[in-house]
Amino acid sequence: MHCPFCRHTDSRVIDSRTTDDGVCIRRRRQCPECGRRFTTLETSSLSVLKRSGAAEPFSRAKVLAGVRKACQGRPVSEDDLALLAQQVEEAIRSQGSAEIEAHEVGMAVLEPLRRLDEVAFLRFASVYQAWDSLADFEAAIAVLRAERAATGEHPDGVAAKR
Repeated sequence: MHCPFCRHTDSRVIDSRTTDDGVCIRRRRQCPECGRRFTTLETSSLSVLKRSGAAEPFSRAKVLAGVRKACQGRPVSEDDLALLAQQVEEAIRSQGSAEIEAHEVGMAVLEPLRRLDEVAFLRFASVYQAWDSLADFEAAIAVLRAERAATGEHPDGVAAKR
């Protein structure tokens, strides 16, 4: 690590801490040449492979933008969206790969979005999975209703009476 002040090619790590979100490591360094201190942030790289073959860095903001469109007009807060994007990133990083296909990012969005808002889930899934008929929507709704019935919840979202 070059010193940003004197450009010396070495530095000594004084202190290391993870950031609040746990994604980066903050290192406090000191240059042995000039004695000045500086901070670096280290992150692991995660690349998304697009269908075109190009690779770009993973962007939590892009996940948020796509999910925000699906949640438009729904009772979903920005905090809920930020948490969902964090869950998606954690799920992807837990796979342990430095590169992931764009399709896998979209698939990682589906489950947390289904738990957050079923209508937004249907919107996102219809675009992402390229549904082209009412039968696709009906099949997805049938699965959602079956899951609700299995948990004792009324198909329309009202808790079932016991």
